[in-house]
Amino acid sequence: MTVTSIILFLVIGGIAGWLAGLVIKGKGQGLLGNIIVGCIGALIGGLIFGWLEIKAGGLVGALVVAFIGAIVLLYLVKLLKK
Repeated sequence: MTVTSIILFLVIGGIAGWLAGLVIKGKGQGLLGNIIVGCIGALIGGLIFGWLEIKAGGLVGALVVAFIGAIVLLYLVKLLKK
């Protein structure tokens, strides 16, 4: 992995985590929290999209995958907190 790809992964993760936080919680989790949620969400989204055999390419595709995975992550966390 190059430095550029790592930075891009963190930026996409931060945006996806922030957007998912807005959808599920009504607010973000802070910069570091958004990045963590988005990066874990990217892994979860990648698994989901892989199981469903859906291809998502480019930056927009990566953002969509991370966003959907982050929503799933935050929803599961919300269920476990009840």
